[in-house]
Amino acid sequence: MKRSTHKILTTHVGALPDTALLDRDAPDYAEKLKAEVAAVVAKQRAVGIDVVNEGEFTKGGDWLGYVEHRFGGFTQRPPTATPLIAQGKDRAEFAAFYRYATEQGTLFYMPGRRNSMARPSWACTGPVSYVAQAEVEREVAMLTALVPAEDAFFTATAPASLEVYRRNEYYKSEEDYVFAIAAAMRVEYEAIAKSGAILQVDDAWLPALWDRIGIEMGLAAFRRRSEIRVEALNQALVNIPEDRIRYHLCWGSWHGPHVYDLEMKHIVDIMLKVKAQAYLFEAANARHEHEYDVWETVKLPAGKIIVPGCVTHSTDVVEHPELVSQRIQRFAKLVGKENVMAGTDCGFGWRSHPDIAWAKLKSLAEGAALATKALKYS
Repeated sequence: MKRSTHKILTTHVGALPDTALLDRDAPDYAEKLKAEVAAVVAKQRAVGIDVVNEGEFTKGGDWLGYVEHRFGGFTQRPPTATPLIAQGKDRAEFAAFYRYATEQGTLFYMPGRRNSMARPSWACTGPVSYVAQAEVEREVAMLTALVPAEDAFFTATAPASLEVYRRNEYYKSEEDYVFAIAAAMRVEYEAIAKSGAILQVDDAWLPALWDRIGIEMGLAAFRRRSEIRVEALNQALVNIPEDRIRYHLCWGSWHGPHVYDLEMKHIVDIMLKVKAQAYLFEAANARHEHEYDVWETVKLPAGKIIVPGCVTHSTDVVEHPELVSQRIQRFAKLVGKENVMAGTDCGFGWRSHPDIAWAKLKSLAEGAALATKALKYS
């Protein structure tokens, strides 16, 4: 994995605005997808992003729904409860806002997309298996054919985040269930790593469940729950070298109030237990920017890299490059400039107008260049 040894490197979290909205069932889907991937890689390079991906176009921009046809052992069933995404302390306290935002469709920028609140309801009714190794291999190959492997990352979802939308009706315990999902996803993780691309594991739901179930459980019990899921993930990553893995953690990140997010100080040690070399987390939005000071007391383990969000999807205001530079420098002074890569809070796909998303990525690259100069790289 690249380090910022000669300049502050830039990357992002994964999802980029996909304006093509390709039909997976169309006879020319593969050909059109290949063209769209080539175009989005070229655009990332043009705005100055160093470590790039395929925009999650191969997933249709959906970090959860893309696995629906990749698993065996699940049956689609009518939902038995309100989706977790529509629950929580924030949703209760700001109920009027969330009713309005849901009616107006303002929580997500998703023209032509399905409503993320109305995902299919799945039940685990048999042993969990993974049935799409050849598919993921083809998709990663599209990216690695365009850029050197060290400049490419490819995303996959963590077991803890997949578990949320899939209730267990087969395994004896919750723990057995999440370890079974991890064992299945191991196939995907290893296929990505084998390609030479950097594997990024996305795990928004690990901390985002705090205001849904964690507050009632209490911090100690919620932390233990989270640790079990990190243990399951690490078991799935056992055969992949640590320097080929990066881990993304966030708090759900829709356009809405987040006053009940779990504080970074309560999750940072659990995040660092994930077998990964680099850790991506929110650091640019108004709810979490102040938490850079966590690194004043938390020692970054030797050889690790942090990738704080330096621009955010949570506002349509495009950050000034000088502000981006200031954010980068804060982290560099705390953990060392070679251990910092500039990133984004979360994916822009589904959340930002394409013009705004690309302007933010350009500002990210410009801010990294300013930080490089200020940090006096030789």
